[in-house]
Amino acid sequence: MAQNNIVEFNHVQKSYDGETLVVKDLNLHVERGEFLTLLGPSGSGKTTVLMMLAGFEVPTHGEILLNGTPINNVPPHKRGIGMVFQNYALFPHMTVAENLRFPLEVRKMSRADADKKVQRALDMVRLGNFGNRRPAQLSGGQQQRIAVARALVFDPELVLMDEPLGALDKNLREEMQFEIKHIHESLGVSVVYVTHDQSEALTMSNRIAVFEEGVIQQLAAPDQLYEEPRNAFVAYFIGENNRLRGRVKNVNGTSCTVELENQGGTVEALNINTGGQGSDTTLSLRPERVSVNPDANAVPNVFDARVEELIYLGDHIRTRVSVCGNDEFVIKIPNAQGHATIKKGENVRIGWAMEDCRALDA
Repeated sequence: MAQNNIVEFNHVQKSYDGETLVVKDLNLHVERGEFLTLLGPSGSGKTTVLMMLAGFEVPTHGEILLNGTPINNVPPHKRGIGMVFQNYALFPHMTVAENLRFPLEVRKMSRADADKKVQRALDMVRLGNFGNRRPAQLSGGQQQRIAVARALVFDPELVLMDEPLGALDKNLREEMQFEIKHIHESLGVSVVYVTHDQSEALTMSNRIAVFEEGVIQQLAAPDQLYEEPRNAFVAYFIGENNRLRGRVKNVNGTSCTVELENQGGTVEALNINTGGQGSDTTLSLRPERVSVNPDANAVPNVFDARVEELIYLGDHIRTRVSVCGNDEFVIKIPNAQGHATIKKGENVRIGWAMEDCRALDA
């Protein structure tokens, strides 16, 4: 076990029925002090991974190590891991302070020490004066803060969070994302976080593991996942993306020429994950990387397009065009460029650089 890893999954599998694997041969490590997010659609295996680490599920095969020690047979309450759930799981009959004191009493801590830790945890989530209230007297955001405080009150090295912000409205959710991120940075605790919300994952994480069908499709830093997706699933799961289908006409080192279907023309792209010459491919292109009416010599990929829809979104204009037989092609035009320049129904030229277009699996 590497010195810096707090958690290791070695060839871990999980099946509930003895046939279908919900998690397939998982090899994953969590570095000490990092914020790792498990991201994926429902049923992709991410929550099962978290539950095995917490001890609520047992691996069908393989081994999980915590600080170098196998924990497959260690019960949840002896793992010393903090947990935050979506439904807060606070005891309604106890005050906030009693809820926070509970994990300390279980650990046989003296009343005086426990009171100090409870107050410190409340101050940390900016609810220092709320100790005598009951959970029912708190808003959803305050209850979630208390749930976070309770997970941290006994100074665990590792905290697991399962969709903890799912029940909150958009503004409160964004506020809590930064709150949890700041607590993580100030305490240096290791966090494993589960969500299906890609913007949440991009905002909070040091690294993100993208799950699909029980397998990690890509594990990388947020900016790398967004800018350099390794396959079509990751490209379309993280952020908005235009996809164009075609066939690889020829490969030239790290680049390739792709002939678009329906006589849409040819595109120069990065050859990332294709089967080589003659294979089908999906091109992935971010909306913000496409320019309207580009300088003819500036980019290799230039096409005629028709403007189908313009939506004003404040900082940018979301522009949907019809190009290369695709009516759902989206361009994000920064508002600084002025939004009155193109109109619905107009024909424009659009273009993009080869480096911004990735040829991926079909």
